Amino acid sequence: MLRRMFGAVAIMAAAYCAGAIGTMTAAFAGTGQPVDGQMGLQGPATPVMEHINDLYSVVNITIIAITIFVLLLMLYVMYRFSEKNNPTPSRTTHNVMLEVAWTIIPILILVGISIPSFRLLFEQYSFPKPDLTIKATGNAWYWDHEYLDQKVTITSTVVSDEDVLKAKLGDAPFKKGAKYDSDVLTGVARNKVLYEDSAAIWAERKEPRKLAVDQAIAVPVNKTVHLLVTSNDVIHSWTIPSFGVKQQAVPGRTAAVWFRATKTGTFYGQCSVLCGKLHSAMPIAVQVVEQPVYDSWMAALQAKDKKKAAEILKAEALRVQGGQSVAHLNN
Repeated sequence: MLRRMFGAVAIMAAAYCAGAIGTMTAAFAGTGQPVDGQMGLQGPATPVMEHINDLYSVVNITIIAITIFVLLLMLYVMYRFSEKNNPTPSRTTHNVMLEVAWTIIPILILVGISIPSFRLLFEQYSFPKPDLTIKATGNAWYWDHEYLDQKVTITSTVVSDEDVLKAKLGDAPFKKGAKYDSDVLTGVARNKVLYEDSAAIWAERKEPRKLAVDQAIAVPVNKTVHLLVTSNDVIHSWTIPSFGVKQQAVPGRTAAVWFRATKTGTFYGQCSVLCGKLHSAMPIAVQVVEQPVYDSWMAALQAKDKKKAAEILKAEALRVQGGQSVAHLNN
């Protein structure tokens, strides 16, 4: 009976893991941003995030296997030792081997989980030599990113539904007496109309609503970036899930994290600590580009030509999106 029970546990755990991996693989198509129906973490774009995903999988498989085992054991005990099947109860008070087993086995499981966990922590806090250093400063409610060696600062604010409508339709629909006049259309009704009317424009722009910013920052691919994080007012949190980076920005303190992006593309995140009424309006966008593209972008910024810098990143984003579309069709 026990042999059959353990066999059933192994089969069910394997079936679940296969299904979960298959589902998460589809969801990971949204690496860099969340996708509808996503299960698990966002796809990794750094070595640290790859190892976070590995640990996440190991812990979940362990939890699922234990849960199934305990469930089957409870069902077996309920059936085997019911009043009908076991009218004369056992008077056994203890079993030394069983007590030793249920003490030692959990300890071994926890030790097995702790080994990759400590390895990951060591990797996260062992800072390699930086190729680039950026200081991120949280404000209510936007981010400043200062490239310390290049003496360049970029302010990133959220792109709203109103912003995309104005970019597409101009200012005329927002003037007094027009469709989007803020004196006539207010509150929730205004937000609803702006949301519905901008939906098609967001799809056309191929940008994620509530995560797009007016000025993204850029980093070169396969280069080590040290990020110094602080705040000018309240506690914020600089977070990019696909990088495996999440660091609180505390006023008066400067914390440090690092990442090395191994994939090109645009990766989104946002403030992850409740910081006030516009907490949800503090997204972060990091565009990972090849070194020549980064050099051209930085040269444009140093020449104070923000328009050219934006055009460089936009052209690179379109090129990457086109490549991803071709790869998707080939697959």
